[in-house]
Amino acid sequence: MPEMHLSQETVERLDALQRDGESYDELINELINIYEAEELTLSHGGGHVGPD
Repeated sequence: MPEMHLSQETVERLDALQRDGESYDELINELINIYEAEELTLSHGGGHVGPD
């Protein structure tokens, strides 16, 4: 597993997002899944902005 160095601010933000007993690994995997799902939604949504 690669070693990562995070700023104190990032660690604090991760801590605020953690649920009961959730590890950083579980939290980061969940965030990646959310990011990928949103990316997929945007790509299937057309992404068209502006007048037709």
